[in-house]
Amino acid sequence: QVQLVESGGGLVQPGGSLRLSCAASESIFSSNAMGWFRQAPGKQREFVAVVTSGGSTNYADSVKGRFTISRDNAKNTVYLQMNSLKPEDTAVYYCNAAVSLFMGVRSWYAKGGDWGQGTQVTVSS
Repeated sequence: QVQLVESGGGLVQPGGSLRLSCAASESIFSSNAMGWFRQAPGKQREFVAVVTSGGSTNYADSVKGRFTISRDNAKNTVYLQMNSLKPEDTAVYYCNAAVSLFMGVRSWYAKGGDWGQGTQVTVSS
């Protein structure tokens, strides 16, 4: 059974930090790249960051240098450390297994169609 439980969101002022966590079931975490995605009001869900099973990382241009993704394989948990937050980072954040497609550039997508409840991040003064 696929299970994804995101936590750690909240209200933070611009320039602040948050650390998100995602506990995943063994079936979805094991041997998979794990990614964070986000969906802002009125917008499509978009890729934020990914960490492969080997620890390699990739980020959306909008978060490079500010966000850091990591994983704890012993706990089946993936983290997203978010620093220097901006109002445009406001969204519901989700995690999922991720796959990449290369068509000139490499893009990352959610591997599965099942999602957790997400965690709301609001950046506002």
